[in-house]
Amino acid sequence: MRYHWLIPLIGLLIGLTPIMESVANQQKSLKAILSEKKDHRRVLLLYGRDDAQHYLIEQQESLNEAKDGLTERDLDVIVIVASELQEPDRQFLMHDYKLVPSADFIGWLIGKDGGVKQTYQKPVASQDLFRTIDSMPMRKQETKQ
Repeated sequence: MRYHWLIPLIGLLIGLTPIMESVANQQKSLKAILSEKKDHRRVLLLYGRDDAQHYLIEQQESLNEAKDGLTERDLDVIVIVASELQEPDRQFLMHDYKLVPSADFIGWLIGKDGGVKQTYQKPVASQDLFRTIDSMPMRKQETKQ
């Protein structure tokens, strides 16, 4: 019964397929994936430990209800489950994003410039996430065009 969270998580990922990615399925490093998105996309990078999957599920449910807002704000969501994280990616997160591996859940909002704009220790409501993004100078510029 250790994987009781797996079926709801799979269901949520299927529903969010166009906007969510899993690093475990990628051949590229997390650093390379984030580098490719720089200057083009914002990223909500979500990390969760296996025994705290309820946080990832809660976050994904909130985002699933706001797909249009994610698309409108050029926001991609990348989900990382601790047990699927390769060691080079773990080291990258620890060094560049100050990941504490014992944390149950961490979310990083990464701007188009590649910088971390906000760090979340608990799932964030989509409205709060959008409010943060909408207050960014680059986003304000985008809405004027």
